[in-house]
Amino acid sequence: MTEKQIELVQTTWEKCVPIADTAADIFYDKLFVLDPSLRAIFPEEMKEQKKKLMMMITTAVRGLNNLEQIVGAVQNLGRGHVSYGVKDEHYDTVGAALIYTLGQGLGEAFTDEVKEAWVATYTLLATTMKDAANEVTA
Repeated sequence: MTEKQIELVQTTWEKCVPIADTAADIFYDKLFVLDPSLRAIFPEEMKEQKKKLMMMITTAVRGLNNLEQIVGAVQNLGRGHVSYGVKDEHYDTVGAALIYTLGQGLGEAFTDEVKEAWVATYTLLATTMKDAANEVTA
């Protein structure tokens, strides 16, 4: 990831923070359309889960300038997901739902350059989580 990509991700995410509830709704609606089997992983009542998702993304995005400080937390998140039955392929579905959500939330501000920056960011974080999860299952 470049400094420019980090800046794009951080500035565009700050535009999503005020619409966090709507963004979380869009994300989970899309996630469960893409893979209905994932619904069973989550609690029936999603309000707290949605808050956790948005807080986690906010923390990760704001920490991109100092990745060393967030790597441990991202790895722990990946390890923790193992107990819920999360598999490597689920990360691709989550990524697709995230990119879709950002496109919906940002509208015209979701340019190709912004999308590329988000894909790079998500790929880095998801790979870190998957690698840590695979250590648990190996």
